[in-house]
Amino acid sequence: MFDGVAQRYDLTNTVLSFGQDRGWRRATRAALGLRPGERVLDVGAGTGVSTEELARSGAFAVGADLSTGMLRAGRAVRPEVPLLAGDALRLPFADATFDAVTISFALRNVVDTDAALHELGRVTRPGGRLVVCEFSHPVNPAFRTVYLQYLMRSLPAVARGVSSNPDAYVYLAESIRAWPDQTALAARIGAAGPWSRVGWRNLTGGIVALHRATRV
Repeated sequence: MFDGVAQRYDLTNTVLSFGQDRGWRRATRAALGLRPGERVLDVGAGTGVSTEELARSGAFAVGADLSTGMLRAGRAVRPEVPLLAGDALRLPFADATFDAVTISFALRNVVDTDAALHELGRVTRPGGRLVVCEFSHPVNPAFRTVYLQYLMRSLPAVARGVSSNPDAYVYLAESIRAWPDQTALAARIGAAGPWSRVGWRNLTGGIVALHRATRV
């Protein structure tokens, strides 16, 4: 599915989010607190647009994704960004390789969320940081109602005008609606892997949430 949306993926995301995706990437980088010389892994990196943002911190940023189509599209426009094929459930890195690890808008798509959280912990050094940037639940009831109407009705229609595979965005809307809310995901992170000090903050009224944790 992601191979099919790769060519216009970045453009489609910017259109569907009304340009908010750029701010979400900057917020993810800031939440990681990266320092020059550190190593950070971006799982579910897709075309590497998020990996490129992480590298602006001065850290060495590596992207990994299961979709070879997304990786090809990313390498074509970002040849300087290290992008590797990798499964979130079996990452091709040794234990404790990275100072920080992040996954943006991809944890929903992994077949076993708990196993992925554990695997992210495996490749992170003790004391290292995790940031999960993922769609969540708007906290204002009225805003949430409007958002869900956009998500289930307007988003697929808009995608038909800009995406190379509009049907994929029907799945996107359904997967977002079914995803745990902020509190439930925080509990899941704390229970699933070697993570402590789990917290979160909302972006864009809770459309997106940044969950943070520290490797035990």
